[in-house]
Amino acid sequence: MAPARSGSSGHSDSLPRPDSLANSAGPGRQDSPPRPDGPADQGSDGLLRRTSARLAGSLRAGPLADRNFRLLTAGQTTSTIGDFCYAVALPWMVLSAHGGVGLLGLVLACYGVPRTALIPVGGILADKITGRTVMLAADATRCCLVLALLYLDARHVVSLAALGPVAALVGACGGLFIPASYTILPQLLAPDLLQAGNAISSAGNQFGAFAGPALAGALVAAFGPAAAFGTDAATFAVSAITLLAIRPPGRIAGQVSNGNDTPRDDGGPQPTEVAPAGPSGLRRLLREPVLQTSMAVALIANLVLAGTFEVAMPDLAHARFGPAGYGAMLACFGAGALAGSLAAARTRPRRAPAVTACRVFLVAAVAVAAVPYLGGLPGACAAILVLAMCASFGDIIFITLLQRWAPADQVGRVMSMIMLASMGSFPVSAVVSGFLVQRFHPQPFFPAGGIVLAVAVLIAICRREFRTLGTAHEAKPAATRAPGPAPAADAASAQ
Repeated sequence: MAPARSGSSGHSDSLPRPDSLANSAGPGRQDSPPRPDGPADQGSDGLLRRTSARLAGSLRAGPLADRNFRLLTAGQTTSTIGDFCYAVALPWMVLSAHGGVGLLGLVLACYGVPRTALIPVGGILADKITGRTVMLAADATRCCLVLALLYLDARHVVSLAALGPVAALVGACGGLFIPASYTILPQLLAPDLLQAGNAISSAGNQFGAFAGPALAGALVAAFGPAAAFGTDAATFAVSAITLLAIRPPGRIAGQVSNGNDTPRDDGGPQPTEVAPAGPSGLRRLLREPVLQTSMAVALIANLVLAGTFEVAMPDLAHARFGPAGYGAMLACFGAGALAGSLAAARTRPRRAPAVTACRVFLVAAVAVAAVPYLGGLPGACAAILVLAMCASFGDIIFITLLQRWAPADQVGRVMSMIMLASMGSFPVSAVVSGFLVQRFHPQPFFPAGGIVLAVAVLIAICRREFRTLGTAHEAKPAATRAPGPAPAADAASAQ
């Protein structure tokens, strides 16, 4: 891809300077006290005006003020809705054609194995050819593949020979897409806005997780799986179009300067001189204590949480609360995750943010342990709500710290390792959790999982390299940049 332009002709979509955040309500009257003789500024009308002014100010100063970020968020939220259409349509297609759960399991395995296996490849490609390019190619390819599923459903072709290769290619594109999606925000947003950007993106995904299943269920019930597949293909097309419309504000990490780059004066990410990473770059990063600790925490946390929510919680609900209770528990988890994302968008811990994230994860561990012991369904829902809020809030801080810690030409590799540790643990978690829950019943699984999670977090916080992430004493990884002055993004992240 050609070096991105450092400005846009005629459009005012640049990022604000960090010091403008303190004046997000705008100058002049919006923050001034109401006049004693101004009844329009009193009561409900005054509250409405002040709320509108604060909302307008946040839109002008936050990540949503950036055109590129708005395009990215809209496209990825739309794509998430389509993902859930696929998740509903594919099983319904197989089961409605009497393919059976055996065939469904094999087709899902064809999807899941390449998805997990290609996550590291996606990180490497994102660093070499930019995350935006990888995401665009993956979405365009998946659009065509899902249209192939629509054709197979219309022809009533349901067999492993037909569905397996298509599902495998869809999964492979997903594996390439996942780490690439974590590299694009650091390229679009200034460091001070990165956490808020991650939080808004996460909130968009949570919205898609609410809207997608409801839309898919209605489409499949009314028109069959083909309608849901068509919707999924359309959302991939929308995502690809929005990615194509993004104009990155500076030269993308991984591209060597050609000497013609000019500094930005709008507060956005500055062009950086980055040397291409050699084959030993990832091996050097894997020796970094920060990445080792982060991968261990991600692995253990997902071993605990995946088993809790995919095995122990359904069994607990089946035994004590019924299907309506299980639905309420899932709804509370979704609501809590959304609330945690929104809270992270408005919170920027300046002193020891890694310690803040660990404290929040410890609260989540206590909430996991308490789920079966708080007096029935209301108590369980309250614990799950707290757990989801804390997990979402801590995850956003954690991901933002890693994005800012990683060298600019290694963000994809770093995030692919974290995602591999998270998603690769799911099959093991499901098998081990199923055995433990069957042998000891679901109730003891929750406190045991909470204790394991708390121990992992406490061990992580005892490591100085992890504890000082995001502070002036942060341990930087081995340099992979070309010699030259420190990039502005790194200087900001060290403050």
